[in-house]
Amino acid sequence: MSGAYAVQMLTVLVPWRPQPSRLDAFDRVVDWYRSNLGAVNIQAIDSHDVVFNLSQCRNLGVRSIKNENEVVVINDADTIPELDALLEAIAAASVTGLVHLPYTEYRWLGPQGMPQLEAGRAIEDCSHELVIGACSGVYVTTPATWWSHGGQDERFRGWGFEDAAWHIAHETLLGEPPRRHAGRVFALYHDQEQREGPNYDANAALMQQYRDAAASAAAMGQFVRSEFNAERALILPGS
Repeated sequence: MSGAYAVQMLTVLVPWRPQPSRLDAFDRVVDWYRSNLGAVNIQAIDSHDVVFNLSQCRNLGVRSIKNENEVVVINDADTIPELDALLEAIAAASVTGLVHLPYTEYRWLGPQGMPQLEAGRAIEDCSHELVIGACSGVYVTTPATWWSHGGQDERFRGWGFEDAAWHIAHETLLGEPPRRHAGRVFALYHDQEQREGPNYDANAALMQQYRDAAASAAAMGQFVRSEFNAERALILPGS
C-alpha cells in the first residue's frame, strides 16, 4: 500500500456531529482513509457546545494528542483529499513548524456533482465549483505547530470565518501562510448552513478583529494570547 508504512501511526481527527444529510459524506471520508492508508486511527470529535463549534472540535482533537511533535490530520467530515498531496504534507509537517494544506485546488461537488458520484463516476470527473482562496477542509500539523499560533478561536460558533481568521493568524505570527501541496480536495454536497443570523453576525465581527490585528505580529500575538486560557500552554512567537 502506497505510503502505508510511513503513516501507520497516523491519527486523523474528524470534527463531527451527525446530521442526516451529512452521513454519506462522513462514511465516504472514512472509507477513503481505510482504502488508502489502512488502519490509521480515525477519531470523530465533537464538543459539548449546543451550537456545533468547528474550532472547538479541532482544538479538542489536537489537545488529545499527547506527543506535541506527532503529525496529525484534521479532516472535515465532508472533504476527501488526494493521496500523493496528503503524503507530501504529512512528510513535511513534522519539520517545518507550519501547518500544511494538501491541495492547491478546492472542488465543491454541489447538487449536480454529488449525484454523479453516487452513480459511480470517478470523483475527479464529477461536476464541481472551484472555491477560490479556500483554506479549510484538510489540515496537516503537529500539536506544537497548531498551538504556536493559537490554534483556532472557539468564539466562532456555527458557520463562518473560523478558517479565514486562523489563516490570518498563521501568516501573521509564523511569517508565511500555511504551505500548500499540489493537488485537489473534494468537498461533498450536503444541506447547507445558513449564512445569516446572530452567530453569523458575531463571527463576522470577530473576523474583522483578526483583520485589524494583522497589522503586525506583535498586535496579533497580543490579540491571540489574550483569548486563550492557561490550560493550552501556548507558546507564541515572542513569548
